[in-house]
Amino acid sequence: ENYNVSSDLEDCDAYIVRSADCHSIEFPKDLAAIARAGAGVNNIPLDKCTEKGIVVFNTPGANANGVKELVLCAMFMASRNVVDAVEWAKKLDPADGEIAKQVEKGKKQFVGPELKGKTIGVIGLGAIGILVANAAAAIGMKVIGFDPYLSVENAWTISNHTKRADKHH
Repeated sequence: ENYNVSSDLEDCDAYIVRSADCHSIEFPKDLAAIARAGAGVNNIPLDKCTEKGIVVFNTPGANANGVKELVLCAMFMASRNVVDAVEWAKKLDPADGEIAKQVEKGKKQFVGPELKGKTIGVIGLGAIGILVANAAAAIGMKVIGFDPYLSVENAWTISNHTKRADKHH
């Protein structure tokens, strides 16, 4: 009852947007603020908002844990060839009666390397990069991180297992 989820932008005090392109929108006279549910504000016309006194802010890091989990998921799936293995398993015929033998015979084609001991390079040690680096270190990966604009606050949260990439790498 406090919010109106709509594409009708009349009579709004504020907008909350994710990916909507606001560059061509004619803002209502009384619009006070635009909040971007995400890190960037490239979909919001900052010059136009400044002229009209509309406050613009974003939420960097709000989805950082979710993105970290998807990065880890992608690494596990790629390393273990999970997608191809699932597709192969769907083609097995349970009516055959020999499914255990089929699995035993075919599973070796999907063997992949463990991530433990592998090296990952993380470029950008902001909210997402730090979580990815720390999670990778926690599962035993060697982590090399690089961020020329690393803040002191973020530096305090990086695992001591993360090695700094120097300019020669």
